[in-house]
Amino acid sequence: MGKHYDRDLAALQLALVRTQAAMTQSGERVVLVLEGRDGAGKDGAIKRITEHLSVRSTRVVALPKSSDRERTQWYFQRYATHLPAAGEFVIFNRSWYNRAGVEVVMGFSTAAEQEAFLRDAPDFERMLVESGIKLVKLWLDIDKDEQADRLEARRTDPLKMLKVSDMDAVAQDKWTDYSAARDTMLTRTHTPLSPWYCVRANSKKAARLAIMRHLLKSVAPAEIADTVKAPDREVLFPFDIDAITDGRLAR
Repeated sequence: MGKHYDRDLAALQLALVRTQAAMTQSGERVVLVLEGRDGAGKDGAIKRITEHLSVRSTRVVALPKSSDRERTQWYFQRYATHLPAAGEFVIFNRSWYNRAGVEVVMGFSTAAEQEAFLRDAPDFERMLVESGIKLVKLWLDIDKDEQADRLEARRTDPLKMLKVSDMDAVAQDKWTDYSAARDTMLTRTHTPLSPWYCVRANSKKAARLAIMRHLLKSVAPAEIADTVKAPDREVLFPFDIDAITDGRLAR
C-alpha cells in the first residue's frame, strides 16, 4: 500500500477537484455522512478528501452537544440547517446518526426517541434524495485491538490531544453495546435510496483510498467516474445483514 499510496491519493484528489468544478457548473449538491467507532479514521479521511477542495464550497459539519433549546426542536432540525445549496459539498463528521449510536449506548435519549429516529431516518433521507441531493453514507469499522491502540496514541501524542474526548474512556468498556447499536442502526436504516456502505478501516491508507474511490463513483460525472478504479470490495462493501455475522464487521 505504501508504495503506490501517494500516487493514488494524488490522482483521486485531482478527480475530486475536477468533480467539484463540475458541481459548480451543474449546481449539484452532495452530502457525505461518515459514521464509525471512536478512532475509526473519520478525521483522517476527511482531511485527505478536502485537502485541495474549495473552502467556499466545502463544509465539514461536526456538531457539538445539543443546547437546551435544540433539545426542544424536531430532532433533524439542527442538521437540516447545514444541508448544501447549489454546488456545495457537505461532510457530516458524525451526523443525525448520533441518536442511533452514542445516545443509545450512553442513555442520552429515551428508548422512545431512539425508536422514532430509526423509523423516521429513512423518510428524512428519502426527502433529501428526492430533492436532488446526492447522499453517501459510510460506516467505518475497526476491530477492538486496533481501536485500543489508536485511543492510546491519542492519549500519549501531544499533537493528538485535541482528539481526546470523554467518550474515549468508555469506548472499549462498552464495545459490545456499540456493536449492538451499530447492527440495529445499519439494519433499520439501510434502504435502496440511501444505502449504507461499510469500510474495513484497520488500514488507514487502504480505507482512505477506498472511501475516495467510492465517493467519486457515487457523485462524479461519468467522464470522471469512469477513470476511477472501483474500491477494493475487501475494504469497502455495501451493507447486507450477513455482514453482521460473517466476520466482515468487527464483533
